[in-house]
Amino acid sequence: MRWTEFFIPTSKEVPAEATVPSHQLMLRAGLIRQVVAGAYTFLPLGYRALRKVEAIVREEMNRAGAIELHMPAMNPLEWWQQTGRVEAMGEVLLRLAGGSDDWRSKTVLAPTHEEVITETARAYLNSYKQLPVNFYQIQTKFRGEARPKSGVLRTREFLMKDAYSFHMTKEGPGGLDEGYQKMYDAYCAIFSRCGLPYVVVEAESGPIGGDASHEFMVPTDAGEDYLVQSEDGKYAANLERAAIAPLPDARDGKNEPLRDVHTPGFKTIEEVSGFLKCTPQKMIKTIIYQAGGEPLVALVRGDHEVNEAKLARLAGTGRVTPADPEMIRKLTGAEVGFAGPIGLHARVIADQAVTVMHDAVTGANKTDYHVTGVNPGRDFIIKESGDIRTAVAGDRAPNGSLLVFKKCIEVGHVFKLGTKYSVAMDAKCLDHEGKPRPFIMGCYGIGVTRTLAAVIEAFHDEKGIIWPPSVAPFQAAVLALDIRDQAVLAMAEKLHNELAAAGLDVILDDRDARPGFKFNDADLVGFPVRVVVGKKGLAEDVVELQVRITGESRKVPPDLAVASVRELLHATKQEGP
Repeated sequence: MRWTEFFIPTSKEVPAEATVPSHQLMLRAGLIRQVVAGAYTFLPLGYRALRKVEAIVREEMNRAGAIELHMPAMNPLEWWQQTGRVEAMGEVLLRLAGGSDDWRSKTVLAPTHEEVITETARAYLNSYKQLPVNFYQIQTKFRGEARPKSGVLRTREFLMKDAYSFHMTKEGPGGLDEGYQKMYDAYCAIFSRCGLPYVVVEAESGPIGGDASHEFMVPTDAGEDYLVQSEDGKYAANLERAAIAPLPDARDGKNEPLRDVHTPGFKTIEEVSGFLKCTPQKMIKTIIYQAGGEPLVALVRGDHEVNEAKLARLAGTGRVTPADPEMIRKLTGAEVGFAGPIGLHARVIADQAVTVMHDAVTGANKTDYHVTGVNPGRDFIIKESGDIRTAVAGDRAPNGSLLVFKKCIEVGHVFKLGTKYSVAMDAKCLDHEGKPRPFIMGCYGIGVTRTLAAVIEAFHDEKGIIWPPSVAPFQAAVLALDIRDQAVLAMAEKLHNELAAAGLDVILDDRDARPGFKFNDADLVGFPVRVVVGKKGLAEDVVELQVRITGESRKVPPDLAVASVRELLHATKQEGP
């Protein structure tokens, strides 16, 4: 491929709208162009790299025994209503506009395809003899992202690989656990082949559902998520899921008496602690939720936040939502901001940190009043407690190792769905005894476009992108420094053709431009190896090879150039960026 016959619109300027490195470099290197907020055209260079990622995903999915199909982006709204995900997805689920009798009002643009694949299984999988089976697709998804940003890291339209497995049992040969492990292993292979420094963490299932899941994260400052990892490297989870070791009991038995304090208009932790000259750590936050129409009270320390996923899991309610002001007033007898655990007639779950507090401050269940000298066990009974808060700096993992927080990008997620969708959609097959039973399911997603951006986030410098050879749009670039010199151009063309014949993706920079301009573009685009052909080098019977990631440079005779490039690419692949 000749540069003059390809399309690579590079730019020196950093786009004002781009704030993270992958967005800046994908625009500057001519990989993408924004069409509207949250939707991008992949230009030829970017599309080549995207197809490389896609090919790796497809190869590993096929190797794991998954079967490829393709499902439509448009789905019947009815199926999403059956599974209850119209409400669960909220504004993320894009619906077509139309009147009540218009087909468009009964259609959604799928952000994921559990409903469609479950209906397909319901139609065709009749017996346990057809199981296990795993279907996958690589397809465009749509999500009503409120604030698309960071280039292709957060968009409204994106390419995703989603897979769905069907099983008769959870355990044993052919069961969900076995299928889940196959996908877990396949994901490790995919991200390793893409050159990504990924971390696997325990995760919450969110609106997808299920009882177990893991996320594949790439640490980077551009990430919007956080992974929480123990210093000893033996524990990792996302922030929603991260378990926390119990805090030590600091109670000394010398408890102050209860005292009502007038706190007119002071409602927040900051306001009350400032007024009473105490630290937020000395306060008990009383957060009232509703679950199944009934109030559910969560108690956390003043400097902590309720983790709603943990709370719902411990409570066994499936989901919790903040109570409305009317429910709060009815339960506490006070306006919002003055709730406390003393005398509340509702189900109360306390975080472990609350159980070891003493002489605390909390709401008095009386407008404009708080209570000091509050001691759990003496002033209110804790019947249920556990880890219901979000981890913070200074917390420790369950094994006692200090937790470390890192910003990251989620590139993949695997779920054990169980029977959530098969029961909702009445999808069953006959078991060994001829009895109909709902499918046990798993689902497995990879953000293909996000993976590409994550590679750039992980591997770049002030000059530009540093591609791992496996996903580079071109593995090597041959730079003819002076195309007017026939010997230079002829040798550059010869090496280009020999590299291509050896099975490498190679591009010949045959532009009539200054050497510095070509070097800068080669660094910006990030070709793993560049081959420089110049008049001075040919006079010495050498060409110069340079490795993008290390800056290593070597001069070799032209007849050894192809073997040397292959050796350098192999070394880069083995060592990894």
